[in-house]
Amino acid sequence: MTLPLADSQDTPRNIKLTIAYDGTAYHGFQRQKNALTVQEVLENCLERLCRHKVSVAGAGRTDTGVHAYGQVVNFFTYTRIPGERIAPALKGLLPPDIVVKRAEEVGQQFHARFSAQSKVYVYRIYQQETADPFLRHYAWHIRHKLNVEAIHSALQVVVGTHDFSAFQAAGGPRRDPVKTILSAACRREESILELSFWGTGFLYHMVRNLVGTLIEVGMDKLSKADFSCILAGGDRTKAGMTAPPQGLYLKEIFY
Repeated sequence: MTLPLADSQDTPRNIKLTIAYDGTAYHGFQRQKNALTVQEVLENCLERLCRHKVSVAGAGRTDTGVHAYGQVVNFFTYTRIPGERIAPALKGLLPPDIVVKRAEEVGQQFHARFSAQSKVYVYRIYQQETADPFLRHYAWHIRHKLNVEAIHSALQVVVGTHDFSAFQAAGGPRRDPVKTILSAACRREESILELSFWGTGFLYHMVRNLVGTLIEVGMDKLSKADFSCILAGGDRTKAGMTAPPQGLYLKEIFY
């Protein structure tokens, strides 16, 4: 059933939303036929608000269990609700694990995905002898004490433009494996270790595969030279495991 248009105009407005969400309860961001996703919930709430069918374009297709601080979407609407009032209006419609942080009207040519210039992802690991039940959905628990300096040093190998075939998801869609990482770092705050990646583009599972390999550097199973050889070799079978999804966050997108 098509919902009635709200105050139909000749040209629909293009609205940009910056959203944050806890991905624990969702099968990723992108709408799926038989599973609940962030996009489905967001579109349903926007349709109630705008009183017409809404389709959002997302900047990143986060996986099941992955979180976001700064996901960006855009959609076209005929509603005359001022941009600054859209976020407060959605607060009463969205579940508490999805929050619209900011809404604004943008130009007709803006596209959340194709207009993006770069993105920042962070991955969180917590190091304690005993697992923390309150962190199980938000970080990867590793008991082994990791060498933060070794991980940070190895991370500098990926900075620049490289072929990241060694860290592309096995069996995933084949895309151009050459990507540019602008900066990467590893830092520790108490029991939480955070790895950050700022780049102009990422392959499917690329960050999680990098993290899974870097953990082996932190455990002294691989040297920085070994890690560099894995990157240069382009062989996924030589790299480490895919880190679990709950530690990954889409932090920010730059336009």
